[in-house]
Amino acid sequence: MAIDYQALQGVPRLLLEAQLKPIQGDRFQPTGFPDLGPARYTAPDGTEKLLVESPQSVANRMEMACWDEPQQDLIAGLQGLPYVRVLDQNGRMLTTSILESHRLNSPYILEGKDKKVFDILKNELASFEEGAVNLRDLAKILLKYDANSVLHGIFLAKKELAGGRLRLARVLSGFIEASGVAPAESGGAKLDHVNPQGDTNRGFGNVIYHRTEFTAKRICAYFNLDLALLRSYALQDIAQQLLIALALFKIRRFLSTGLRLRTACDLELDGDIRVTRPENGFVVPQEAELLEECRRLIGDCGREGIFADPPVTEVKWQS
Repeated sequence: MAIDYQALQGVPRLLLEAQLKPIQGDRFQPTGFPDLGPARYTAPDGTEKLLVESPQSVANRMEMACWDEPQQDLIAGLQGLPYVRVLDQNGRMLTTSILESHRLNSPYILEGKDKKVFDILKNELASFEEGAVNLRDLAKILLKYDANSVLHGIFLAKKELAGGRLRLARVLSGFIEASGVAPAESGGAKLDHVNPQGDTNRGFGNVIYHRTEFTAKRICAYFNLDLALLRSYALQDIAQQLLIALALFKIRRFLSTGLRLRTACDLELDGDIRVTRPENGFVVPQEAELLEECRRLIGDCGREGIFADPPVTEVKWQS
């Protein structure tokens, strides 16, 4: 089943929901923050809720779902998408704009002695040094070198690049939250059978610890594809279609392969993706169909010169 792009014409947002459940048992470990712990909150109707995964983390996990770690490259169907590969001094891959949380704004890309990518961006973005930033032109330039920076957003916070004013909001965002939550308290022990009374500050001795996990009546992943924002960039039709197909593929791929969020938070899809907007019967194609659509559109964009040639830009890291 092909994507019904016509059904998305004039639609400001494509909103999706996916019900999840623990793959084993009932307990799960949510995301946590050093100064906060689990992100618990109460909804206006009094329902106890919990943030399971933040938008920042879901964005990074959707990118990782498209990465073939053993091959250190994009999965086969997505090869040809532009991105930046960072090499160490021995020519081995160190990181990429896909693996970096800030994408093209990674210090390994812009802060090393090799200024190749920095100089490319400074040259391509020279017209933004004065006056308002033209987001249409910015999106086209970023699409050329790293398509994911357009989809997931970026902030080029370098004063040498238009005074640090270059920013694109997320076209695709997502988060996971749980409703009707209750704590599941437990604990554990690290036992030192040699010296139970040893100095625990140095790793010796017995250590007893407390652990809080949670149960929930409902766990749901939410995704928002901002079609109005994407259309505002006035990209070529094939580029817009590619970013829509890529966004839907990332969602499908994340839900099928990327839901082991932590050791004690291993989830799975419970049912299928539900489209909540638009209410016109739009259906999200299956993963294999979306990958084939991405493959076709990547080829078309490459032939039209929308992407850099070669699509993978390499830079050597030296601090």
